[in-house]
Amino acid sequence: PLEMSAKKPVPFLRQVVPVRKKVQRDPRFDDLSGEYKPEIFMKTYSFLDSIKKQEKEMVQKQLKKCRNTEQKEKLQRLLNRMTQQEQAQKKQQKLRERELSLKRQQRELAKQGKKPFFLKKSEKRKLELAEKYAELKRSGKLESFLNKKRKRNAIKDKRHLPSQKNL
Repeated sequence: PLEMSAKKPVPFLRQVVPVRKKVQRDPRFDDLSGEYKPEIFMKTYSFLDSIKKQEKEMVQKQLKKCRNTEQKEKLQRLLNRMTQQEQAQKKQQKLRERELSLKRQQRELAKQGKKPFFLKKSEKRKLELAEKYAELKRSGKLESFLNKKRKRNAIKDKRHLPSQKNL
């Protein structure tokens, strides 16, 4: 029916004029926010690094002063998480710089008239591994790293060997 029944009581919060629903948008997936470029993001939010450093120092001071074991454990976990995040960020930055240098080399070769050559994922991994070994050798931790790797591989090999019960 075009008209509402008069016998039915009118609802308390009746919408006389329909209100358009507000559309929520997620900037991570919306085209209006633009394309994500890590270099620009890092430059824009570089001030956060100094803030994080200050927070880390503050947590370290609190950890030294703290007497409560539970609180001390909590602060230690927080400090570990902060250091891990910092290391991951540095690692990501190194990887980004390496990729950019490879791209620059390719551009230079293209300018000279040579055909661009792109490294495979496996070759990139080999270069990364060689760089890691060079870094470990420089810092003097190569021997301990290799010992740990040998132990890990020995444990893996033992797992694959048949046990004495089966023989």
